[in-house]
Amino acid sequence: MAAKESLQLFLSCASGVERLLDEEIRGILPKTHIEVLRGGVALKSDLEGVMKLNLESRLAQRVLIELISGGYRHEDDIYALARRIDWTQWITPAETIRVDTSARHSPLRSLNFANLRVKDAICDTLRDATGERPNVDTRFPDLPVMMHLSETDATLYVDTSGEPLFKRGWREDKGDAPLKETLAAAVLAAAGWKGSPDAGGALHDPCCGSGTIAVEAAQIACGMAAGMQRRFAFERQLPFVPLRGRWQAIKQAAKDREHAPAVPIFASDVSFRMVDFSRRNAERAGVAQFIQFNGGDALERPAPALPEGMHGTLVMNPPYGERIEVGGKAAGSQMMSRDASGSEQRDTSDDFFPLLASHWKRAYTQNPAGWTAWVLSPDMKLPNQMRLKESRRVPMWNGPIECRLFCFELVAGSARTPKPTAATAPTDQAG
Repeated sequence: MAAKESLQLFLSCASGVERLLDEEIRGILPKTHIEVLRGGVALKSDLEGVMKLNLESRLAQRVLIELISGGYRHEDDIYALARRIDWTQWITPAETIRVDTSARHSPLRSLNFANLRVKDAICDTLRDATGERPNVDTRFPDLPVMMHLSETDATLYVDTSGEPLFKRGWREDKGDAPLKETLAAAVLAAAGWKGSPDAGGALHDPCCGSGTIAVEAAQIACGMAAGMQRRFAFERQLPFVPLRGRWQAIKQAAKDREHAPAVPIFASDVSFRMVDFSRRNAERAGVAQFIQFNGGDALERPAPALPEGMHGTLVMNPPYGERIEVGGKAAGSQMMSRDASGSEQRDTSDDFFPLLASHWKRAYTQNPAGWTAWVLSPDMKLPNQMRLKESRRVPMWNGPIECRLFCFELVAGSARTPKPTAATAPTDQAG
């Protein structure tokens, strides 16, 4: 496979993030034609582009190279399709493989059997060519192969990422329900926050948990590549072996562009244990010195002091559903009720969000340059609870949970109309 050969790629992402990923890729690979699809984007690039996308993308989950696509009716058709691929271009019998399948309206009864037929095709190809066959490694394979089955067609891909790209390599300490790094980056992208005085300004996460949003923000503000601290499956795949020198040069160029941030970043949490987790994660990510960590209740901590004339952006993913319970002042003020069985139940959301909005009106409307708050929540009626009018709501999915990213302009006086911006829209927008 030639280094400059045009390859058909698919970059998967969370639902609702597709157009944000489209915009991100245009910054990584300018002048590239990109097709926005459900659950990701399709484009053409070469092996060097594959390496850059894995290293730089904060929003993609995987970078896949499409090998072949064709119709099928049963598992033997899948085996025949996979046998048309020259797998000796990708691995030797000394390497390992794993096959995973996703399906949408597939007539097949067993996806595991479909996986087995692809595995058989790979092993038979290698055995015919070399007399040996590769082994299967379900954890860290050298060649992860992915197949997608529609109702009529099967498509085979090589996964060049290996572990999902949200695994940046720095998170070891985590809370009860950590936000994936890719979703944190998507929240920042949807908010238009780019870590500069004229693109979001300062950033504060008052419910920082294990620090995902703050760490992602600090790395963005420092110009750091998302995947600098991890390894990728492509580093062990045959087409990329001749490009090892080029790979080192790509990483060095990314390292050389790193710089100190131009805006301050703040993170706080009511749990001092989580603040400690955040600080340790930030240290491993190389950005601890650029984040000011504090313990404290989101309902009481004063707004951070900002440089004169600098706008501020609040970004938070507060507790909801099966996530951690609300603590601090809200927990102390929660009303007790009884369910049908007579057991006492503690009401959290009815207290926390109105109190939070009141605190914001007191503490965050004093900055002449203003603050904008972005809140990720599955509660579609959150603005009513907070008695605030949102200027924008962006659909996003946190795993299986459908959410909205609500934007609130924090201005003095609850009756004031927010200043119109290019991003202002009163109804759902797809980013």
